[in-house]
Amino acid sequence: MTPTLTTHPVPGYGAEDVVVCGHGADEGAVFTGTADGSVFRVSHDGAKVDRIAGTQGRPLGLELDLDGRLLVCDARRGLLRIDVRTGGVEAIARDVDGHPMRFCNNAAIASDGTVWFSDSSTKFGVDDWKSDFVQNTRTGRLLRLDVDGTVTVVLDGLAFANGVALSRAEDFVAVAETGARTVVRRWLTGPNAGARDLLCSDLPGYPDNIARGSDGLIWVSIASPRDSLVERLQTGPMVLRRLATRLPQRLQPAPKRTVRVQAYDDDGRLIHDVDVDPKTQRASYHMVTGVREYQGRIWVGSLHESAIAVIDL
Repeated sequence: MTPTLTTHPVPGYGAEDVVVCGHGADEGAVFTGTADGSVFRVSHDGAKVDRIAGTQGRPLGLELDLDGRLLVCDARRGLLRIDVRTGGVEAIARDVDGHPMRFCNNAAIASDGTVWFSDSSTKFGVDDWKSDFVQNTRTGRLLRLDVDGTVTVVLDGLAFANGVALSRAEDFVAVAETGARTVVRRWLTGPNAGARDLLCSDLPGYPDNIARGSDGLIWVSIASPRDSLVERLQTGPMVLRRLATRLPQRLQPAPKRTVRVQAYDDDGRLIHDVDVDPKTQRASYHMVTGVREYQGRIWVGSLHESAIAVIDL
């Protein structure tokens, strides 16, 4: 059966990530954030859209914490918490070793309340993400926020650190390296504790947000197919990389239009590869940067769309 994609408009540009509420009064509702700082709640059928808060920044990755509050990775303001009932916004982490984060991006929350999250670059912010990607600064980091408020750098040197997810048993944390087309695995417990390896590599495109679904799999958004020109630039002389990012926008490498997500089990086996038919779908929606599987449906967000979408398999 061919997967079908249905869009649900939101009153804001760049609905980058999605998270689905799995319990309570909002069960089935989807949360997303847009470029103007707004955070919206969308009913499961898309019929009702409510603006619940504003971050005064740029919300990217979203998670629901153990108390039902919305954890927001704001690219400009760091980690925030939002009370979805009152719209109150609380700043919880902004600095790392005394220096403000440049590009807080995505997170996962462990059962003990520990927050694992990514800072994509120490050189460029969200408005210059292409510069970091093409220049391949490899300054991305995986960070940990303990329940006492301590922030620790767990991994650094990542090629544009992006989506974060925990295994079902929470024995490893995974972080997408967009620039390298890999998902890195950092073991937390067991005989490999402290070691780093790859959950998956040589992906068919550039991974963005990742998330563990209700099916226990780690879902990976593929924002754009592999681009040989970009990858030649990434390994070329730095002067050439910098020149490429200073060209007029129309002359710079641009993400190719695609709607694709994949799902991996905790052993790194590819279980699903969902590639929506370009003839019927990609003209109206593209660049999937957020993904969330919930009860057999796949919700997606996009950095370049004023809508979220759901894929029915």
